[in-house]
Order: sequence, then structure tokens, then C-alpha cells
Amino acid sequence: MKQATREWIKKAEGDYMAATILSRRRKVPLHDQVCFHCQQSAEKYLKARLEEANIRIPKTHDLEELLDLVLPLESLWSALRPALEKLTDFGVEFRNPGHDRFGISAPGNTVMKELGITAEHLVTAAM
Repeated sequence: MKQATREWIKKAEGDYMAATILSRRRKVPLHDQVCFHCQQSAEKYLKARLEEANIRIPKTHDLEELLDLVLPLESLWSALRPALEKLTDFGVEFRNPGHDRFGISAPGNTVMKELGITAEHLVTAAM
């Protein structure tokens, strides 16, 4: 594995670990931060796969765009598309006020867990 790929994976694992730790908070839930770190983890794993294949990594947070570049290498990852579509919004748009796709002020436990599972599936697939 290339050194640059390992660096992407290290960053992805850090985001996944942050999401896992933050998701365990009970008194003051930080759902949007958990979802942000899940999105970041997924993005970095996708970019790691591109790096390893010597494919130019675009400057984007759009997970579907990244997935489209990875699919010729990892066709089974197409099953992740619906979840990556939801997860993409947490990379940029949801970080600012007034961008609430779910009709609530922050994603709830159900959304957070669903997105966490998506990140976990990508972690497993990338290994």
C-alpha cells in the first residue's frame, strides 16, 4: 500500500473514531457532529481507494461523485450509493444554520445510527 493511501486511511479512521466516541454521549447529544465525522470518514476512505489506484482525487465532498470514480475498481460498492447520498449533505451544507434537510434542528438518533452504519460498511469494505 502506498504511503499516501495509508495517510488517507489514518485520517478516515480518526474521523470514524471521533464519530463513534461522540455517538455515545447521552446528556448533550451531538448528532450533527457525529454525522459530519461519518461523512468525513466515508469521503476519506473513498479518496484512499482513488489514491491507491493512481486516480486523480477531485476536491469535492460529494460522496456520489467519488463513488462514481471508485466503481470501476470496486463494483460491489454500488450498494452504498443510497446511504452515501444522504451522508453527503453532512459534509458541508448541514454544518451551517438554515440547511435542514430532515425538517428538524439536528439529525436524530435514527438518522445518526443509519449514517454511522454506512460509514462502518465503508470501513469494512475498504479493509
